[in-house]
Amino acid sequence: MTRTTPARTVFRGLPRLILPRARMLAALPLAGVLAACQSPLDYDLRGQIGAFNTAGAAQSATSNRPSPDSRGLITYPSYQVAVARRGDTVSDVAARIGLPPEEVAKFNGMQSSDAMRQGEVLALPRRAPDSLPADASAAPGSVDIATLAGQAIDTAPLTSPNPGSVTPTTIQPVPQPKPAVVQEGPEPVRHKVKRGETAYTISRLYQVPVKSLAEWNGLGSDFGVREGQYLLIPLKEEPAPELTPAAAAPAAVTEPGAGSATPVPPSASQPLPDEEVAPAAEVPAAETLPKPELPEPSRRNDAAMAYPVQGKIIKTYSKGRNDGIDIAAAAGAPVNAAEAGTVAAITKDSNNVPIVVIRHSQKLLTVYQNVGNITVKKGESVVRGQRIASLREGDDAYVHFEVRDGFESIDPLNYLN
Repeated sequence: MTRTTPARTVFRGLPRLILPRARMLAALPLAGVLAACQSPLDYDLRGQIGAFNTAGAAQSATSNRPSPDSRGLITYPSYQVAVARRGDTVSDVAARIGLPPEEVAKFNGMQSSDAMRQGEVLALPRRAPDSLPADASAAPGSVDIATLAGQAIDTAPLTSPNPGSVTPTTIQPVPQPKPAVVQEGPEPVRHKVKRGETAYTISRLYQVPVKSLAEWNGLGSDFGVREGQYLLIPLKEEPAPELTPAAAAPAAVTEPGAGSATPVPPSASQPLPDEEVAPAAEVPAAETLPKPELPEPSRRNDAAMAYPVQGKIIKTYSKGRNDGIDIAAAAGAPVNAAEAGTVAAITKDSNNVPIVVIRHSQKLLTVYQNVGNITVKKGESVVRGQRIASLREGDDAYVHFEVRDGFESIDPLNYLN
């Protein structure tokens, strides 16, 4: 059986599919699906979708980020970060803390002229000096001449008591910053963003709310991160100490017979009638009870997605050449949903090969190509590991599996490993 063309023929280069009418008709259903993916969905899959629910981990309470000092520094025992102010560039932040702008920008994968958001965090390659260079106060621009002249005019008397006299004005030196105060308590993990990671996958990795991750690092409203960026992982709130109850007052001790009178039981004056109580059902001996067969405990899979087929990877991801991975297995083997979601499309490519597309968020999709015996319908909700199809019959049975962020393909191994 000839290996089919990967599913990128459906997603990549849609404008180039106009001439071959067959390919255009095959691509129309998927193009409509992608264009219709506008409804707001739960990015980190915390909704009640099937049996998958990360609410317990994602809603862990976290503490607030420490306040920076006058220079914008937050100092921990092993590293420092700098917090940007409104209108800052990387150069502005570096100049304020006394480090070379090029060194700070390169360490964060940025340019020294890049603008920053208010509250955005910059990781420092080394500890900032406790004081600015000695010549900082003498550098051009360290004294605002226009402001100084304006203050002199505003404070000068209208008529001088001694015409021609000159009143000397003392210029206050530029105040030097105080040494950085090291934060007490646990030190946050500093995570370096890798290719393919998002704020949502990182928040699930450390089991912290994505909103807290954004607040700690000054992320934008789209929660966007860049490769090489350093993120502070929010610290979880310490549980409140258990309050020990106050010591109970010692009970009053009375002499025997000096307490309250003991009531006379009814049976003392009139005994209860004898009753014949039927014996309870006989309990069978333990050795006669049937022993249930319990399945062997399986290893928990902490990956963001599960493998759609248990088999051998025969072709790896190569962007622009193979936008997914090919997993070979026995013909008729089940093909399962890699994660909970909704069936967005069931279609065929130009070679009449079936394709199933599952949407997991507004932009995150998984694609299953070269399958048969499809068991789901469009619009149906599926859970992680649910059977959606089978491998096609033939000597070359495999599934072509893709993970896509909108129209862009991502290496599936970033989600499966």
